[in-house]
Amino acid sequence: MSKRPRARDLGIPFEGMPGPFNAITDVQGIEVGFSTLIKDGDVRTGVTIIHPRGKANHDPVFAGWFALNGNGEMTGSAWVEEGGFLEGPIGITNTHNVGTVRDAIIHWQAKNNALFQMWSCPLVAETADGWLNDMNAFHVKPEHVWSALDKAEAGPVLEGNVGGGTGMICYEFKGGTGTASRHLPGKFGSYTVGVLVQANFGRRFQLMVAGVPVGQEITEDAHFTNGENPFREQGSIIIIVATDAPLLPHQLKRLAKRASMGLARTGSIAGNGSGDIFLAFSTANPGVARPSGGVADLQAVSNDQMDPLFMATVYATEEAIINALVAAETMTGKEGLTIPALPLDRLRDVLRKYNRLKK
Repeated sequence: MSKRPRARDLGIPFEGMPGPFNAITDVQGIEVGFSTLIKDGDVRTGVTIIHPRGKANHDPVFAGWFALNGNGEMTGSAWVEEGGFLEGPIGITNTHNVGTVRDAIIHWQAKNNALFQMWSCPLVAETADGWLNDMNAFHVKPEHVWSALDKAEAGPVLEGNVGGGTGMICYEFKGGTGTASRHLPGKFGSYTVGVLVQANFGRRFQLMVAGVPVGQEITEDAHFTNGENPFREQGSIIIIVATDAPLLPHQLKRLAKRASMGLARTGSIAGNGSGDIFLAFSTANPGVARPSGGVADLQAVSNDQMDPLFMATVYATEEAIINALVAAETMTGKEGLTIPALPLDRLRDVLRKYNRLKK
């Protein structure tokens, strides 16, 4: 677990009210698990697992996905688009281990009698950790996936250099896994929106924190650009949005699109080389995928009432990305490359300079 504080603890003025864990697990039932691989000089990778209803409940959830820029992979998304359901756990890893994670999830589902149909199309997403990790050595093995599947739990979620985010880089600082949530007041339904990101994108000059151009103030140790503005972004981010609000697949696709705006609030332009792929799912309406009698009774929020959910998604996504940056620690990896952590004292100084620090 990262020894660094979370972004909100630094006095960054985020919008909205988080849930008790300020994590995707604030949506009741969700469990998150990790396998983190750090060994020798070139093993800096892992896998992240999200169980939408927990590892013991295999009831599908309504889901929708969106690719802001498609230079990446999210297996199983075609069936999510066609069928409207997510039928199993979500895996997130590095680009060259997607197949390993996909196959291991199927084996785990078969062993645990967790297949909704005779076949499975697992949803596995990726970002590339090839600067700090030797992706071509395929370090993630089936046993690492099984461990993350079996050890997933509710409650606080690890951030930074963990799971699939272990070897990731964000705005030329160490990046990785981040999470956040927003809880809506009773007049908006008392719903919760939780977000988990795997952040591996951006150039230093782009970084914005609470509207402050932090990346233009902290320019040193920017490995790829030397702090200059080259008008080119490269990298990827996977964003998983969860809610307990009763939403239909097309509404969840709308929610997934709004993650783009949370991403933009941190400075990203979703460049040509970036795989920015997002999924949203709802834990409401249990049992709808296979109703008795063949006709489902379900609830859905009206479109006119979705603005608070859009807002919660945007704000939770923004904070999840900044949480990933704040939690991540300096890492040295493949060929001796060192990527620095975001210097928190410097960050606070810059926010104070712009009068954007709460304390």
